Amino acid sequence: MDHTFVSALVLLLLVLDPFGSLPIFISVMRGVAPERRTRVALREVSIAFSVLLAFMFAGQSFLNLMHLSERSLEVAGGVILLIIAIRMIFATGGEIYANDGDREPMIFPLAVPLLAGPSAMATVLLLASRQPERITHWIAALTLAMAISGLVLLLADRIRKLLGTPMVSAIEKLMGLVLTAIAVEMILAGLKRYFFDPL
Repeated sequence: MDHTFVSALVLLLLVLDPFGSLPIFISVMRGVAPERRTRVALREVSIAFSVLLAFMFAGQSFLNLMHLSERSLEVAGGVILLIIAIRMIFATGGEIYANDGDREPMIFPLAVPLLAGPSAMATVLLLASRQPERITHWIAALTLAMAISGLVLLLADRIRKLLGTPMVSAIEKLMGLVLTAIAVEMILAGLKRYFFDPL
């Protein structure tokens, strides 16, 4: 399944799921001093971006090292995305990442796995390995997707007050539904290449 810049951007936004991260972000940041929240959010977004960028550049080397084919990665990535999508649709809250006390979050859980989670890592790795000649497009798409996610997280309280919790939840479930279709398409494309395309 080949991607364009726009489709890669949409896919990355669906995988990063900034609207679905709002309850978790608000819960985790509750123990951080208000004047520090913007700095912490920017730091965590930067760390997540660096992690995903590293996966994007090291993707093909990783596949070669582990003797993995693009077909297996496509199916595995689709399965991971499908699991994430199902969790988005049937999500009940983000209490699992709640902050215990007043300690400032560092890398976990905001950067990893909230933003740079397994599904995002698999997605950027798959993009880079399937169409390495368009790496600049994937970097641009990742940069823009991460910037949008960071902006949503920075405006988390305002967005939640403006839209309301039910609307945010509805948006997340809609994004989960779209991501489900993308995940199934990835799995089918990987299986088709495995059974019908020559090695």
